[in-house]
Amino acid sequence: MTGRYYEEFTVGQTIEHEKRRTVSESDNQRFCDMTMNQQPLHLDAEFAADTQFGERLVNGLYTMSLAVGLTIPDTTDGTIVANLSYDDVSHPRPVFHGDTIRARSTVTDKRETSDGERGVVTMRVEAFNQDDDLVCEFERTVLSLKRENAE
Repeated sequence: MTGRYYEEFTVGQTIEHEKRRTVSESDNQRFCDMTMNQQPLHLDAEFAADTQFGERLVNGLYTMSLAVGLTIPDTTDGTIVANLSYDDVSHPRPVFHGDTIRARSTVTDKRETSDGERGVVTMRVEAFNQDDDLVCEFERTVLSLKRENAE
């Protein structure tokens, strides 16, 4: 377990996640298949060639999911009770096949639950491509274990 307990988060703390992942055509295809998202902008090279992007885009929900996954080892691996919400999601730039994604989390808020047994932590997650362009950002709120209540 490498995640952080509630007490280990500090408002204003920024965590640069070391893990990165290069997105393949297969990743995008499988994600679209699993979620039944058949948007031609993600799957049809001929269609996408005639758009302003000139090529297929990686599904934005995949990009967001990947960003969450990249943050887990440093934030909530084994210390989470539940994800409570994902808010204020934006995709300022597209992701293309072959882009390498990295993530950064900044703790924006934390508070104990009313029973004092756990804590709620909110983080701003930002995902960047290999050129350091911001490609996705969102707020993630989690219900976190407290160290003294961990089993």
